[in-house]
Amino acid sequence: MTTLANRPNTALLVIDVQNGVVDHAHNRDEVVANVATLVDKARAAGVDVVWVQHSNAEHMPKESDGWKFVPELKLADGEPVVHKTYADSFEATDLEEVLAGKGIGSLVVSGAQTDECIRSTLHGAIARGYDARLVSDAHTTEDQSEWGAPTPDKVIAHTNLYWEHHTAPGRTAGVVTTEDAFKPA
Repeated sequence: MTTLANRPNTALLVIDVQNGVVDHAHNRDEVVANVATLVDKARAAGVDVVWVQHSNAEHMPKESDGWKFVPELKLADGEPVVHKTYADSFEATDLEEVLAGKGIGSLVVSGAQTDECIRSTLHGAIARGYDARLVSDAHTTEDQSEWGAPTPDKVIAHTNLYWEHHTAPGRTAGVVTTEDAFKPA
């Protein structure tokens, strides 16, 4: 269990599922559909949904079409939105305050981009004492192989592989599928 005291609750993090981030992402429609399913399942299970939204003054300024969440996802009233400008969703944001205020010590992580914001946030969560599970079929990235990166399918598979076996003292990592997320224990 989490090393954070008095934090028994879980939240679904939906990271950067924005027009400008996932427009050219690998298996975009399938991943967005899985994220929508996760959001529905979390709400039905009484699990908080926390939205993370990236902005970049040069490429994706606030209020631009690229900055907006994809139209397939609908935020519910009262669900927090954390605005970020760095890959790690905790870095220079109010994410920690949002989670602490809701007694959250365990995170279920979905969204984009696998090789940047997803990985950074997973590691940031574990380093800060959170349990962090990755939803194996609900994260994606774009193809950056022309710059020497592996193809997106391999980036996703590798991230799932190493996070499935990640460990830290007193904390739980691992992967779960959309189908198995938020099932009663």
